[in-house]
Amino acid sequence: MFEIRIICDPVDSDRVNAALSEAFATGPVRQHPARDGQRTRLYITADHRPEPEPCPAPDEAYALAPSIISEIGWTARTAADRPFYDGSGREFWLRKAALLDRIALSDEADGSTRDATDLATRAAQRLMELDDAAIICDPRHYVRQQYTHWASGGCSGSAGRCRAR
Repeated sequence: MFEIRIICDPVDSDRVNAALSEAFATGPVRQHPARDGQRTRLYITADHRPEPEPCPAPDEAYALAPSIISEIGWTARTAADRPFYDGSGREFWLRKAALLDRIALSDEADGSTRDATDLATRAAQRLMELDDAAIICDPRHYVRQQYTHWASGGCSGSAGRCRAR
């Protein structure tokens, strides 16, 4: 862990903070006026982002998955049974993202449209947002990694990201 001090124009502080947040795992920004009274001092505690775990191949990630038809049924029933505002359904978002990834993989193999690929990527990004995961890998690779851990029982619970055992 290390401390970063930046002196910049006040109008640039948001851009500087955003750039640092992309490059490092950062804590809250402490902001103070610079001695010259014109600029701003930013103090940020940062750390290097961890290296991403290797991404399993789709065949490996979905080896234990039910059929696509079965997952479509589960996703539809679960979506119909829960209120829209319910934000606690990580398993729902993981299984939905995995389902859409599997559909997109079959469409990509057939040379079909990019619609399925776009939907799979958006669902994967939603899962990453829900997990508050740093975007350090392809979102669909993240889904495969998380699904592999979930399907093998390696999740630490439905509220957070799955961890490798």
